[in-house]
Amino acid sequence: MATADAQAQGISAEERKVIFASSLGTVFEWYDFYLYGSLAAIIAKQFFAGTDPNTAFIFALLAFAAGFLVRPFGAIVFGRLGDMVGRKYTFLVTILIMGASTFIVGLLPNYASIGIAAPVILITLRILQGLALGGEYGGAATYVAEHAPDDKRGAFTAWIQTTATLGLFLSLMVILATRTAIGEEAFADWGWRIPFLVSIFLLGISVWIRLSMNESPAFQRMKDEGKISKAPLSEAFGQWKNLKLVILALIGLTAGQAVVWYTGQFYALFFMTQILKVDGPTANILIAASLLIGTPFFIVFGSLSDKIGRKKIIMVGCVLAALTYFPLFKALTHYANPALEAAQINSPVVVVADPAECQFQFNPTGTKKFTSSCDIAKAKLAAASVNYKNEIAPAGTVASIKVGDKTLESYSAVGLSKDDAAAKDKEFTGQLKDLIKEAGYPAKADSAQINKPMVLLLLFILVLYVTMVYGPIAAMLVEMFPTRIRYTSMSLPYHIGNGWFGGLLPTTSFALVAYAGDIYFGLWYPIVIALMTAIIGSIFVAETKDNDIHQH
Repeated sequence: MATADAQAQGISAEERKVIFASSLGTVFEWYDFYLYGSLAAIIAKQFFAGTDPNTAFIFALLAFAAGFLVRPFGAIVFGRLGDMVGRKYTFLVTILIMGASTFIVGLLPNYASIGIAAPVILITLRILQGLALGGEYGGAATYVAEHAPDDKRGAFTAWIQTTATLGLFLSLMVILATRTAIGEEAFADWGWRIPFLVSIFLLGISVWIRLSMNESPAFQRMKDEGKISKAPLSEAFGQWKNLKLVILALIGLTAGQAVVWYTGQFYALFFMTQILKVDGPTANILIAASLLIGTPFFIVFGSLSDKIGRKKIIMVGCVLAALTYFPLFKALTHYANPALEAAQINSPVVVVADPAECQFQFNPTGTKKFTSSCDIAKAKLAAASVNYKNEIAPAGTVASIKVGDKTLESYSAVGLSKDDAAAKDKEFTGQLKDLIKEAGYPAKADSAQINKPMVLLLLFILVLYVTMVYGPIAAMLVEMFPTRIRYTSMSLPYHIGNGWFGGLLPTTSFALVAYAGDIYFGLWYPIVIALMTAIIGSIFVAETKDNDIHQH
């Protein structure tokens, strides 16, 4: 029975419980995502340090796969279960697998204790977790949407979209509190386990609540009528009328949503810290503040989509992002590191190289080595946030870097021993650092020169685009597909979009920067994908706001 306050708000106590129970799983998702991101260096030392280079390479590939590539497979596995067995029970299984995997990482002995078994078990846990995540979001969105009143589906499902912020703050608070309490040395040794172990409390609360939940009304009605799909995979992907919707959901909705989302939060942070050289704490505080200010707009745009439609809000968000990314990120440079902006204008740099030596430096796992003189020169300049132009040199020429009237010759690491390559790298890096410093390129952003209010405003605009494309997306995906194959059909395009198109954004963008010699060139990746989605979505994807989601 609804409380007086809940009735006044128009949301019953049961509906609030549905939203809360469903959102906890996605909090888990983001809590774990940020834990792995923040503690990656420590985890690598604990579990991969003792392996030989070839084995470490394989594990790095598997860890990457678990993080992004296996999520669509989880969407297929658990989506099928959700459409055959029910939302509630599948939902319970995914949270148990996900939560238990996170907790067990905190207990797992390291390489020094159990040898090769440690990274094998860690990767297994990561893959299990990736599979569970593939079923979690689709279940949450479907469950909430099927409980929501028809005129509030956008508002209800938008609450799930806010949980990334909560997961971020929760992980940062637990890590910060642990580090402060026990010190850096102890944290690197054993304290890193604590954030993983405390996840058991999140799991306990989530399971307790989910056990008390009822099956979604739409699925229960379909079950009572004996109309449950016996083969949701073949229905969803083997029949063109449904497969066409899945493809449109991917390229006409989630691909663009994903790149706008990753650009506004993750790439913005990467750009601030790695390219503009803003110190980590300052960048994290500014990003966190922009998320805090921007998060209510998930609900604003979710609710607005109940009135004017989902599609136009998502498409406008994609178009605005595509049209304004270049000026926004150039403005970030102007306000966060004006000395870098001045150096780029006043001290142009040229890389003179044989084009046959220059590769496209796409390195998603961080394990591939680029050893030609051209690749080394470009990678170092890109990492130092130095824009450069390319000049063609005769075949076989060792690449060189020209800054004003000075030239620095690069080197080839092909055939060098590990020690010789390290020594050469150190020497070249030091020479390049001195050269670009003399030309006015700052080693890091001067905190006194950072215009924090303007940077915060720019970051907020980027987050606002995120809320436009992400706030209404859950409701729209649910409404695109019939009840009998909804869980399966909506989960796959969501996780391909966000796991692959979004997940590959940072590495793809960095490769584009190194390729073109322009710190803004990486923005072409999200711009092209967002425009593709806006065009295809506007022409071929139908508005879903008034769809009857109770049709089987």
